[in-house]
Amino acid sequence: MTDVTVHGAGIFGLTVAWACARRGASVQVIDPNGPGAGASGGLVGALAPHVPENWNDKKQLQFDSLVMAEAMWAEVAGLAGTDPGYARSGRLQPIPDEAALALAEARTETARELWQGRFTWDIVPQDGYVPYATSPTGHLIRDTLSARLHPRRAITALTRALANLGVEIGKGGAATGRQVWATGVAGLEEISGLLGADVGNGVKGQAALLDFDGRTLPQLFADGLHIIPHGDGTTAIGSTSEREYTDPVGTDARLDALIEKARALCPALVRADVLDRWAGLRPRARSRAPMLGDHPTRPGEFIANGGFKIGFGMAPVIGEIMADLVLDGRDRIPDSFRAAASLPKERPQQE
Repeated sequence: MTDVTVHGAGIFGLTVAWACARRGASVQVIDPNGPGAGASGGLVGALAPHVPENWNDKKQLQFDSLVMAEAMWAEVAGLAGTDPGYARSGRLQPIPDEAALALAEARTETARELWQGRFTWDIVPQDGYVPYATSPTGHLIRDTLSARLHPRRAITALTRALANLGVEIGKGGAATGRQVWATGVAGLEEISGLLGADVGNGVKGQAALLDFDGRTLPQLFADGLHIIPHGDGTTAIGSTSEREYTDPVGTDARLDALIEKARALCPALVRADVLDRWAGLRPRARSRAPMLGDHPTRPGEFIANGGFKIGFGMAPVIGEIMADLVLDGRDRIPDSFRAAASLPKERPQQE
């Protein structure tokens, strides 16, 4: 018998298992496809904050998670003996015009307050970053809160750390104890089918890995594109966001266009060879926030789903929140993150 069974071995499922196991619970993880088989097996790994203004519970929770991440991934690395690729490397963003420059200057002040004086959002000259990062105004935003993580290495490290805590990760078996469902797109589709209403879906993303060693550089966010130098001497770029697609896991001309866009935005990548291409579906809940708490179609069970683009960034705090709920019955889920926020206000009558 186990205290907790987690269904799904993506980043949400593994992090919930980690948080529960660290508190002494007996935990098992079940995933027929194995760890990181879905959206968590991607390439990018940008752990980046919202802009420091118009603060709300979602931004606060994300801030808390980004702060927690450093200690969590250090503990995972120590227990696993494997580097998850975490580094608080910061982030650069080009400033396109004078209006954007004025807005960036205002945000340097709000960042001091909202980020509690622990991290900065500053304006810096592009000198020293060319040809990696350039800007029409000659200035860049540089924040010190953003971090990077290598998704595949992180999943491997977390899987090994869990094994060293006695957590079995299998492809099947008896589900005993309290049940947590972190099954990504398949889980959202199952709930939608049972309720006869769309509570979430898969959004396709495509990304690439390039042979450019920028491990000492901050990540770059320009024109909606993430450029993430990893610690192993590769650089990831991504991603597309496709609501309509025919092949959920195939790369195509949209990724080719993304690679060319990255090279135009970051001249240092012009001669970098493409090492790997990835495509997959990311689970996006109807509310656009993660779905946490009581499972909407499995009474007495729990859900942690809907990571979409922020799954790795939100995972540390979501793991702890779900462990509080599942093990101790302590509910500290913000209303905007509750599963109910993604459900239709009036559920269709089921025949």
